[in-house]
Amino acid sequence: MIHNTAIIDSKAKISSGVSIGAFTVIGPNVEIGENTIIQAHVSIIGNTKVGKNNKIYPFASIGNDPQDLKFDGEVTKLEIGDNNKIREYVTVNPGTKGGGGLTKIGNNCLFMVSSHIAHDCLVEDNVILANNVPLGGHAHIEENVIIGGNSAVQQFTRVGKSSMIGGMCGVVRDIIPYAMVHGNRSILQGLNLIGLRRKNIPNKEILVLTEAYKEIFKDENLTTNLKNLKEEFRKNDLVNDVVKFLEKDKKRPICTPFSK
Repeated sequence: MIHNTAIIDSKAKISSGVSIGAFTVIGPNVEIGENTIIQAHVSIIGNTKVGKNNKIYPFASIGNDPQDLKFDGEVTKLEIGDNNKIREYVTVNPGTKGGGGLTKIGNNCLFMVSSHIAHDCLVEDNVILANNVPLGGHAHIEENVIIGGNSAVQQFTRVGKSSMIGGMCGVVRDIIPYAMVHGNRSILQGLNLIGLRRKNIPNKEILVLTEAYKEIFKDENLTTNLKNLKEEFRKNDLVNDVVKFLEKDKKRPICTPFSK
């Protein structure tokens, strides 16, 4: 069903089963996948592709210009996957020329009221942003991450998969996979053990990760600690995820138990 007050450009590609509510605006370079529900007063413009079975709530703004003073009207893209819920007042911006030209969101994500996905962000599958969570430009949020309400992620920050960030936290450092983080400024508090168990990870695997975690973060000498990490730890897939994350090129320092 498409409401008769919706304004849809004739060049937009609207798939079968799409519902569009009253006073919603759809631009000419927009593509909407099958069975997506777009409620009233939504704006979707720019070079934006929205996948299947998404639900977009009133007053969301999707595909409008990046909030980057370097943006000069260049042609960039926004891609949103399938089965996402985008709640009221959420804003999602496309990429910029300087950041690769693409903002990309995966599948099965929940973006609660007033959350923001900035230019050139990569948000993987099954991510939850609670109310009022902004992601700065170029942030990379890996799969199964949960970020608590009123937290903010600084630009260029990486958040590793299956980590959990508490509410009202300023995330200014890279967060390792499987981490539990909170504090006024992000401080590593340990591992997200509840999240790991909910994923049905065997306890013996979690125990190996826990021991490796103690070795890696026993002091502030991460480089030395990684170099001296026992080979038996590296046979564990969870540990390898953490090690690879730490060894990857980065623009932000690593969040540790010693962060200030």
